[in-house]
Amino acid sequence: MNTKKLNQSIVDKIAEMLDAEKIQSVLTEIEDFHPEDVAELLERLDLKHAKALLYALPDEKAAEVIIELDEEVRAQLLLDYSGKELAQEVIENLDSDDAADIISELPQERIHEVLQSLEDPKAREIADLLNYEEDTAGSIMAKELVKVNASWKLMRCLREMRRQAEKVEQVHAIYVVDDDDRLLGTLSLKKLLTTSTKTPVEEVFDRKIVSVSTDTHVEEVARLMRKYDLVVIPVVDSQGRLVGRITFDDVMDIMKEEAERDYQMASGLTQDVESADSIFALSKARLPWLLIGMLGGVISSRVVDFFDISQFPEMAAFMPLIAATGGNVGVQSAALVVQSLANDSFNESIIQKLLKDLGVGLVTALVCASLMFAVTAALGKPFNLSITVSVALISVIVFAAMFGTLVPLTLNRFKIDPAVATGPFVTTTNDVIGLFIYFSVAKIVM
Repeated sequence: MNTKKLNQSIVDKIAEMLDAEKIQSVLTEIEDFHPEDVAELLERLDLKHAKALLYALPDEKAAEVIIELDEEVRAQLLLDYSGKELAQEVIENLDSDDAADIISELPQERIHEVLQSLEDPKAREIADLLNYEEDTAGSIMAKELVKVNASWKLMRCLREMRRQAEKVEQVHAIYVVDDDDRLLGTLSLKKLLTTSTKTPVEEVFDRKIVSVSTDTHVEEVARLMRKYDLVVIPVVDSQGRLVGRITFDDVMDIMKEEAERDYQMASGLTQDVESADSIFALSKARLPWLLIGMLGGVISSRVVDFFDISQFPEMAAFMPLIAATGGNVGVQSAALVVQSLANDSFNESIIQKLLKDLGVGLVTALVCASLMFAVTAALGKPFNLSITVSVALISVIVFAAMFGTLVPLTLNRFKIDPAVATGPFVTTTNDVIGLFIYFSVAKIVM
């Protein structure tokens, strides 16, 4: 299959052909399209044309396209499918993990209808996957795999593998199990091809294997696959029995969704939204943090009133500098901590990390304060104002560095997503505290 860069002229051409009911011409036009390109085409067509094209696709290709669609588009396109049609034309043509993903998005009554329309063992496999908690290895694993018994001769392995491989789209690994289906290791294709067919599997298989349990979180699965450079990882139950396998692309799909959610949260969006969503949905996602930011602004104004800036009006010129610098330093510190926590590369104690950031904060604060002292002096500002701004900068930068580090670490300690600490939260808090420090220093010095 070829990848295809879709432009509007191609989309319009397909729409015109569908209007003229030239279905066969459309199928010929997109014959070499990759499933993801067909999915993009469906998303860019209006609903009427998208449905006409999807229903015209061969069942196997339609199933591959459906799994690549955006969830909202997929839900609209599948509305007209009966439970039986969905089971036979779509679900039967997908691996169990992809099938479970689609079925889990359906209303409860439709889930029951689809499962009843499926043949065993497919129905049992999917029902089993739906029982696992979301974002665990069990919820994203595929049941289809190739396994051999350690007691078999290699000749029998070849026969069994040919039979099992018919149900597996891509064979990434050959797993070795005992009589109770407990995972023992893997058999390499090289050993299979270069060893006598009369040799027992137990003499040639590799016992070094990395696996995960069904309740392992997907983030840990991704970490292990990155660490050991794995394309696929086996999944075992609490008794060590082989129950499925996870490929790297499945994990990356989940991690991409989590990264997008964390980025949106750090940017001040309270829920998963896209630019194509409705005005109401976008406004609803943005308002909570904006209102919190407004509250921070109100508190900042009360800090200014409390210290009565009218006595030293020249201080007002440096208020944006103090607030912006504190906010930037805090976000930088928080972002580094969140990144190291996400990559599982955080290997220091909280005290060690805080002491390191104290040192970094002092170095950057002294550099920034020295430059600002020189700038204010060059501008002819009063000496006591230059001292106030410089000392306040040192205090604000050190505080922001420590605060930006401590908050995500604390949230992570209490099993709360540390991404909530970045962006608006750290910025707003540092604005308020920064101004308080600025005016407190001014009260002492001026």
